[in-house]
Amino acid sequence: MSVWIQPYAAIGVTVLLVVLVAAGMLIAAHAIGPRHRHGAVKDSPYESGMPVIGGTQQRFNVRFYLVALLFLLFDVEVVLLWPWALAFYRASTSNVGIPLEGGGSAGKGFLLIAMSIFFVLLVFGLLYEWKKGAFQWD
Repeated sequence: MSVWIQPYAAIGVTVLLVVLVAAGMLIAAHAIGPRHRHGAVKDSPYESGMPVIGGTQQRFNVRFYLVALLFLLFDVEVVLLWPWALAFYRASTSNVGIPLEGGGSAGKGFLLIAMSIFFVLLVFGLLYEWKKGAFQWD
């Protein structure tokens, strides 16, 4: 097995196992599950025991979608911190640093400056959205 694929083998096996278990559960539920009869009561929408009030095609305020997109944006940026933290840990515990593609290596100082720039841009984006009123729900 290649050196670069070896760390991802466990993730691949886990994903494969999850897909197989989920597919097995769906097939088993379909094969041995009860057969339902259809009717007016069974086919009506169910919302926590309460009758549905209003239409299902109601419009939402655009701010709802804006906050959802901002959450996704900042959430993805936080996910990017995980590989950086691993690279920073490896660079700070070894004297060699992290090897780069074009040759040379990135030390802990370079990684710290790169993440500082990333955080400054992230904070400026957050302050910009705050100033524009994206987080006000009035």
